[in-house]
Amino acid sequence: MEDQAHQTGPTAGPDHEQRWAELADLVLIISREIQFRGYTDEQAVPLSPSEGMVMRYLQHEPAAPPSRIAAATGLQRTNLSTVLGGLERKGLVERRTNPGDGRGITVHTTEHGRANYALVRQEWAAAVSAAAGHDATHLDAALTLLTAVEAGLTSLRPGTRAEGPATEA
Repeated sequence: MEDQAHQTGPTAGPDHEQRWAELADLVLIISREIQFRGYTDEQAVPLSPSEGMVMRYLQHEPAAPPSRIAAATGLQRTNLSTVLGGLERKGLVERRTNPGDGRGITVHTTEHGRANYALVRQEWAAAVSAAAGHDATHLDAALTLLTAVEAGLTSLRPGTRAEGPATEA
């Protein structure tokens, strides 16, 4: 007779469930610690968690309509409007009207926004590396696992299609 872990797969079973829960706890704690410590560089512009999500998205998609940003970040359109207003006041993004028809709006990162994102990433890297004692032995494995978890969670977000993340035609 096969054991239960073998029957349900390598990622199921009570022992694995506890370890996945521990991973989730650690990710949340680490995220909060990174946010809590702030920045050492006075030029770094602090961001709320929602502002950070939008800026992370815009680093890979430097010009996008608000509907696409909302879908990608999981923010409601009304909340996104508030977040974009804050980012505009900080000089990190700008909204531009579509020159073709004057109706559509795209959000663009500014040079200041791109520079700030690079600066805060350097600070995050320094903090996380120091916290790990600069030991990169398991860094590639951790990045691979966390990238898969992020992609899986995003694709399973409520309101997205079961086959993967929502896309625009």
